[in-house]
Amino acid sequence: MSKTTDRYRPGQRVIVIQQIPHGEGVWSTRVAGSVERYEQRKTGSWYAHAKDHKLWLDRLTVRKDDGEIVVCNLDPYTRVEVLEEADSSVPLSNDGAEIVKEAVPEDQEGAADAA
Repeated sequence: MSKTTDRYRPGQRVIVIQQIPHGEGVWSTRVAGSVERYEQRKTGSWYAHAKDHKLWLDRLTVRKDDGEIVVCNLDPYTRVEVLEEADSSVPLSNDGAEIVKEAVPEDQEGAADAA
């Protein structure tokens, strides 16, 4: 079972910068896109004295502009920059997708109400 939080919300534009220290330097990678999901999930790894005796990780699922889905495990070497706040006025479905209503032309608004 996963635990969701409100730290990052679906639709927010973010850049995730991850760094891996090694030997004499640092490897880094960047992922930019919109947040699909942010949750804490337990791994299959055992870790003493943790909840359910498992290691829990923060996971951020990001959809890149080309449609690719990337799941980032957030750790102390990860920095997440929020570029845009998710628009709370936009209704979202249960899976976090934006619900889009078709626009009604102005000359047909009254006709739709009368019907």
